[in-house]
Amino acid sequence: MLPVPEGLDGLRLDVALSRLLGFSRTVAAELIDAGHVSLDDDAVARSAKVHAGSWLQIRMPEPAQPAAPTPVDGLTVLYDDDDVVVVDKPVGVASHPSPGWTGPTVIGGLAAMGYRISTSGAAERQGVVHRLDAGTTGAMAVAKSERAYTALKRAFKERTVDKRYSALVQGHPDPTSGTIDAPIDRHPGADYKFAVVAGGRPSITHYATEEAFRAATLLDVHLETGRTHQIRVHMAAVRHPCVGDLTYGADPVLAKRLGLTRQWLHARALAFAHPATGLELRVDAPLPVDLQHALDLLRAES
Repeated sequence: MLPVPEGLDGLRLDVALSRLLGFSRTVAAELIDAGHVSLDDDAVARSAKVHAGSWLQIRMPEPAQPAAPTPVDGLTVLYDDDDVVVVDKPVGVASHPSPGWTGPTVIGGLAAMGYRISTSGAAERQGVVHRLDAGTTGAMAVAKSERAYTALKRAFKERTVDKRYSALVQGHPDPTSGTIDAPIDRHPGADYKFAVVAGGRPSITHYATEEAFRAATLLDVHLETGRTHQIRVHMAAVRHPCVGDLTYGADPVLAKRLGLTRQWLHARALAFAHPATGLELRVDAPLPVDLQHALDLLRAES
């Protein structure tokens, strides 16, 4: 049991817990959602405000026993050497294990394929230098050596990694090319998603039109920052959500017509300085079948 200090007065519970114990905010939120945190003996949501003098009760769960490595259908290796492996992550696969997720993961899939991963990072995220949403496909890099983990984490933090996405969005953005510079944080009314929020973390998305259809536009997207759900949140904020992204306001009728059961969003390329050689390494990921099918339908209609 810990008292809430004056310096945390008025903060959200997940933010306060993160600062008090040195956890990431994601880990703090997962503990709260799992019922391991109470405030003055009451169970509260992660968005609840804490006040100085209140008491936090935290029950740390027993460490999960590592699951046996499980093969992941559709997980393919795009590039591999002694330092880094880049995979083409399929839909429905999380980047790494986390509380509440019982589905397949990239880390588990690589282990099942016999890959040795860097031991740096939190136990459940060893080797993970960036992440993709479970519903987003495409190129994802994982560090195999300790030097690669250190170098790639720094590269992502310093924004020297070129992250390119293809996004099919509803309507026609105006201007056809531009930059969305808007801070992102958890949605104030729905903890499971994010939103443009004053005082949120700085977030910058560059986009350019590649192809326009009657009801949608194919964009080339370059991320300057890497916030959770960034492209999805930014495009929804300018009223052009990713096609099929029902969480962020996409039209379910259009999604059904195109045969989509998730957002049309694909990490199509990664480029970064190789941790060992310093030379640029670029890896491209082809469009998966469901996204290509939706695109073909739109082209046939045009």
